[in-house]
Amino acid sequence: MAENFWTKLKSLTGNYFALAPYLVTQQEAEASIREGVSFRGTNLIILVLAIFIASLGLNTNSTAVIIGAMLISPLMGPIIGIGLGIGITDFELLKRSLRNLVVAALFSMLASSLYFLISPVAEGHSELLARTSPTIYDVLIGFFGGGAGIVATCSRSKGNVIPGVAIATALMPPLCTAGYGLATLQMHYFLGASYLFIINSIFICLATFIGVKLFQFKPVTAANPERVKRIRRITYTVALLTLLPSVYLTYNMMRMNRFELNAGRFISHECQWPDTHVLSSSETWGKDGRQINLTLIGKAMPQDSLLIALSSRLHFYNLEGTKLKIFQGDAPMSVDELKSAAVSDIYHISQTAIQSKQAEIDSLTNILAADRASFGAAADILPELRVVFPKVNEIAVTKAVFANPAEGRTDTVNIALIHTASGFTAAGKTELQRYLEARLKLDEIKVIEIPRVIR
Repeated sequence: MAENFWTKLKSLTGNYFALAPYLVTQQEAEASIREGVSFRGTNLIILVLAIFIASLGLNTNSTAVIIGAMLISPLMGPIIGIGLGIGITDFELLKRSLRNLVVAALFSMLASSLYFLISPVAEGHSELLARTSPTIYDVLIGFFGGGAGIVATCSRSKGNVIPGVAIATALMPPLCTAGYGLATLQMHYFLGASYLFIINSIFICLATFIGVKLFQFKPVTAANPERVKRIRRITYTVALLTLLPSVYLTYNMMRMNRFELNAGRFISHECQWPDTHVLSSSETWGKDGRQINLTLIGKAMPQDSLLIALSSRLHFYNLEGTKLKIFQGDAPMSVDELKSAAVSDIYHISQTAIQSKQAEIDSLTNILAADRASFGAAADILPELRVVFPKVNEIAVTKAVFANPAEGRTDTVNIALIHTASGFTAAGKTELQRYLEARLKLDEIKVIEIPRVIR
């Protein structure tokens, strides 16, 4: 029964993972790879243009632009060519691919350095910083990306795998970041980014080599067996030596992440007081060891007693040996602490409230200015009014709020109070109303006759 189950399972998986019907011949796959190895003419021009595009994307911190540059770049060709050359022991192809890859990398770094030398923006953004600390995860991305690349190259229906591999393995951004490091003389950028490019290249080559062996490509018959063994030993040694620093960097990254997580738990559980609150916190791990910085706001507490009490709780969170530094009261705050999330939130809330009040003030100011312009003009037009309407002796323009108790509503009305020598007819009053509306730029105004005011 068990044997029958395993037979059926093997048959089922064999049907799904059978590769032979979907692969091109070795000659077709080799021709496709060899065609992309060369870096001359249009390939070299496209590479330089792609470098400039990627540099612009890194300079402006635009992920979309960087992805576009990775799609344009022809860098994958010689890297896969190196893996194929080792796999089929074609050392002429191997040398040509290595030479073209070195030339492409040098041209890329020089073009990127030239761009960053003339670029007005010399600040490193997050997309740049992300290319300077490679880890074991970058090794795995390069290896699996290379595996997908060789499978797609040997497949009859390539689909969009190659562009996807170009994006996933990210060959262009490290070269641009290395160029940035050269242009700004920041060697940690140059070394970190160069190491990331080397990781990607070597493990794409290694995956290609393994794929060539799995697909049983026939080797070159004239190859020297001793030379083949030596080249393979060099390949494995270089891959191992490239892997080791990334393992160390990954170990440090994981330790730092664990430390930050434990520090966050310590702060959230132990730093709770009724009249004092944590304004900001930061964790550092450098040559001087681990340190947690706390900035407190509210009622000041005894510094020494607070440090002793908190330090005694560190071992419960796997933070033994961690130093505590506490700022409270009028203690100075660093720039990083001033930029903390809490301070930033307070600042933004205050700015929003100020902007809202300022908008309200501006609106009221505009209304008052319009009222002054309209009603203050009454005295200015009096000489002109006496010429057009000789009967008018006195005039006052104002606003009045009328209340209607029956309907329970109020209404604001523009009013012109006039005193005339002999009274106005209804037609004359209407004509005066129209004149005042036009002259004072009011939508509507009521003209009311009153006894003489100025004696």
